[in-house]
Amino acid sequence: MASTIRSRVRFKGVNKRVFTYIVLVLSTIFWGVSFIMTKELFLSEEHITVTILITLRLAVASAVMVPALALLRKLERVRKEDIKWFLLLALAEPFIYNLCETSGVQLVSGSLASVIVATIPLFVPFGMWIGYRKKIGLPLLIGVVLSLVGVGVMLIGGEGLTGNLKGMFFLSGAVFIAVVYTLILVKIVDHYHPVTITTYQNLIGLVYYLPLMLLTDGGNLPLLSWSPKMLALLLVLGICCSTLAYVFYNVGVRKLGASEACIFNNAIPIFSLIAAILIGQEVFSWSKVAGIVIVITGVVISQLPGTRPSGSRAPRGRRGREQG
Repeated sequence: MASTIRSRVRFKGVNKRVFTYIVLVLSTIFWGVSFIMTKELFLSEEHITVTILITLRLAVASAVMVPALALLRKLERVRKEDIKWFLLLALAEPFIYNLCETSGVQLVSGSLASVIVATIPLFVPFGMWIGYRKKIGLPLLIGVVLSLVGVGVMLIGGEGLTGNLKGMFFLSGAVFIAVVYTLILVKIVDHYHPVTITTYQNLIGLVYYLPLMLLTDGGNLPLLSWSPKMLALLLVLGICCSTLAYVFYNVGVRKLGASEACIFNNAIPIFSLIAAILIGQEVFSWSKVAGIVIVITGVVISQLPGTRPSGSRAPRGRRGREQG
């Protein structure tokens, strides 16, 4: 009888772990395809702009998360002394980060954009070193070099500099802002649930973006097709990529810890490339595969036990990237 109970408990534990792996894989898939869906919107909607796309995506995410958390009574109140950190956090991400990332995706292929953004975990420790004097190890430096080589292989082998320098500049800016975001995040991450932080980020980001979009690109709204395809892409980006992906990732962090959960994010460029090929947005090439493998290898090496600076708690961002 005792052995039967132990077996059931063990089986239940295995099931919970399998469930955790499943939701982590789903979060990785959602973030991976987000680059391709964003690119597809730009390709299929002539009049959609960066600010319109981001505003609509944040509106969908906020329309889902705020009522859901309020209904469940899970939306925590922000302490008065932390309001300034939330305002700065949302200014960094989603406001500036999404502006840079989405502008970059508009100019380069979705798979290249996902590879560049996947290097964020490599550069966060450098920010922690500058801001908090956390030590940097040799494996991290090796990881940075490998990842830069991987991006170079993708450029030389197929992307070329048609994935132009302007697009690369925007995506590099997104990586830099993600590091700044993490330095701000450490001020509040221990006081609020990650879902609460994400919800307020999206809501404040929407407040930032809405007047900017109406002022600069409001005239384009009537020109959009508002077709079923456009609406479906926006709903998937807002619900799956900006909401469910974060919730699923937070489940993984709680069950497995940040270090183990973060490993799944290394597969984001793989799902981006697969999605791009399946819908005919990109063609298969060994240079893309080689570049992705090199970048992922570099990120994995940088995250080996003992290579991350102590006290640095980076989100998936985007991703790393609590981002997409």
